[in-house]
Amino acid sequence: MLVVTRKKDEGIIIGENIKLTVVEISKDRVKIGIDAPNDVKIVRNELYDTEKFNMQAAVNKPSADLLARMMGSNDKNDG
Repeated sequence: MLVVTRKKDEGIIIGENIKLTVVEISKDRVKIGIDAPNDVKIVRNELYDTEKFNMQAAVNKPSADLLARMMGSNDKNDG
């Protein structure tokens, strides 16, 4: 991980076309402006983690057919 120190209105460049700028610094927060092409997806870290978890759950989700068969097999065992 690269760690840099920046003051208000200073920034860094990532690659050829992504620019991060420190917009505001307050007591416990830093506002960062991001200038990037429209095709670059920008997501807050905590939302990325949630999105990744949801995608994994969707991939691993049993099919409706499998659930129906499981429910049907339980009914046969109850009787």
